[in-house]
Amino acid sequence: MIVELGHFTLILALAVALVQSTVPLIGAEKRWAGWMAVAGPAATLQFLLIGFSFAALTYAFVTSDFSLRLVVMNSHTLKPLIYKISGVWGNHEGSLLLWVLILALFGASAAWFGGNLPVALRARVLAVQGMIGVAFLLFLLLTSNPFLRLAEPPFDGEDLNPLLQDPGLAFHPPFLYLGYVGLSMAFSFAVAALIEGRVDAAWGRWVRPWTLAAWVFLTIGIALGSWWAYYELGWGGFWFWDPVENASFMPWLIAAALLHSAIVVEKREALKAWTILLAILAFGFSLIGTFIVRSGVLTSVHAFANDPERGVFILLILAVFMGGALTLFALRAGAMEAKGVFSMVSRESALVLNNLLLAVACFVVFIGTIWPLVAEMLWDRKLSVGAPFFNAAFTPFMIGLALVLPIGALMPWKRGQGGRVLPHLRAALVLSLALGALAFAMQTGRSALGPVGLALGAWVVFGAATELWVRSGRGNLAGRLGRITRLPRADWGKATSHAGLGVTIFAVAAINAWALEDIRVVQVGQSFPIGAYEVTLADVRDVQGPNYLSTMAELQVTRDGQAVTTLYPEKRLYPVAGMPTTEAGIAYGFWRDIYLVIGDPQEGGGWAVRSYIKPFANWIWGGALLMAFGGMLSLSDRRYRIAAGARRTPAGVPAE
Repeated sequence: MIVELGHFTLILALAVALVQSTVPLIGAEKRWAGWMAVAGPAATLQFLLIGFSFAALTYAFVTSDFSLRLVVMNSHTLKPLIYKISGVWGNHEGSLLLWVLILALFGASAAWFGGNLPVALRARVLAVQGMIGVAFLLFLLLTSNPFLRLAEPPFDGEDLNPLLQDPGLAFHPPFLYLGYVGLSMAFSFAVAALIEGRVDAAWGRWVRPWTLAAWVFLTIGIALGSWWAYYELGWGGFWFWDPVENASFMPWLIAAALLHSAIVVEKREALKAWTILLAILAFGFSLIGTFIVRSGVLTSVHAFANDPERGVFILLILAVFMGGALTLFALRAGAMEAKGVFSMVSRESALVLNNLLLAVACFVVFIGTIWPLVAEMLWDRKLSVGAPFFNAAFTPFMIGLALVLPIGALMPWKRGQGGRVLPHLRAALVLSLALGALAFAMQTGRSALGPVGLALGAWVVFGAATELWVRSGRGNLAGRLGRITRLPRADWGKATSHAGLGVTIFAVAAINAWALEDIRVVQVGQSFPIGAYEVTLADVRDVQGPNYLSTMAELQVTRDGQAVTTLYPEKRLYPVAGMPTTEAGIAYGFWRDIYLVIGDPQEGGGWAVRSYIKPFANWIWGGALLMAFGGMLSLSDRRYRIAAGARRTPAGVPAE
């Protein structure tokens, strides 16, 4: 009964979304206050209906209701409860239901917290959100219904993909979708502004918190996915330029550009057309990511579906929304004249350069991701674009971004002078170069990647600290430190996010430059060195898990004869799914990780063992969390939560 109600409420949600997408839009055009007032309750009701539907599907998974086709294909009675719950979104249909739930949540949030918006703009924003909801609810109900029943339910299910039975993958998709789908709010604000034909400083202020929230969630989601790939896949890497990884990374880059561009709209009423275009493209890349994950046109270790018919439906959604928005953008281009002018040396110019670097970097990733598909379609050639291309083509833009970031952050608006800004950064530059030189002097026979990465990352971190120091004004040390603590949270958030980027840049360079790797066949009881450590294969035994069989190794790690740790890497086999997985044994450390993987038994005896020393590995995710924390700090600033300086409408008169 509960499952049937879940299906029914999903159909009702579609009906409500249809009302939400039409009635407020007509009301805004006709200036009918009553019709515009429908938007808020409709958004809330849509969220509640989809929320009940999602809860019904979750109930079916938790209770192992094998009369439901989706539960049979993605669950099993022996599976731990956390993976029964994560199994709800560990498949195409359930994850798409989560997608529309989060879409409805953002629409409802705009209704709940959008009281400062002009009535007509709020109605149009919610109407556009409703249109997106209609498209994806139709997609869900027509091609991906999660509530399909089986005439003859089996006694047990087929289990969830073993790779997804992991805490990292339990939390990774919800955060990723909060970022992906959250960018729909920026899109809705952009389309609503284009319909009104007006983009001003208040609009820039309104769109920023929604974009920032989506960017924060996307940052956390990407970091969780990277961490999962590092410890679960057993390859010892944190990023593989997989198509699905790129699918989330591209909107992250565009959202970062949009955040910086919206600042110029808010402060100087410039870059209006470019900012609107970025808002459209950010959501467009989210839709492209949805297509990559769910169409099967590109293979990935964690793609959800391989049904071309579903891919065509998503392409149709992409064409309708992107085509419609870009057409409207072309028609309204004349209404987005820039009011603020600025010189080549100014914060505006630095932000323009920032945007260009991020946008071109995103374009490079996009080309590398879809090129195999284009080559197969046009020339019937199967190509593979891997890490060497992405590293060579993408890295220069990130280096340029890191070099510009501290300088641009200190530039004054409208017109600046490099001679006044650069002296403030002299200490940061000297310290960064000194650290890079020290690293270069300490290493022997290795590439310059590590020292250069250290210098570049330190430059960004020290630059962020310098910005806070400069904003504290003049005076004695105690007075300046006191003023730093009283700076707005948005300033602290920006500095924290920039510092997080610097930490990540250094950590990525360090792990690529200084990691050690050893692959060999080892007999039980045999020892071998790696770096400053010695590893001994003490034992290999079979272990029974709750829903898997495991071959577990015991590897003892010592340094200078002193015990450091004992690790237990595994090779698991999930009998129901018939699929093996690798569980690495990792000793996490602040300065380095010891990473050990047990392989297959060898014909001549012994076991294949892969060993890695990963310096500063955890700094990668620490830097990502710093970026996300900086975003949350900025969101907590009161100036982000209200439309300060917004144009007010006289009481009783509907706003245009």
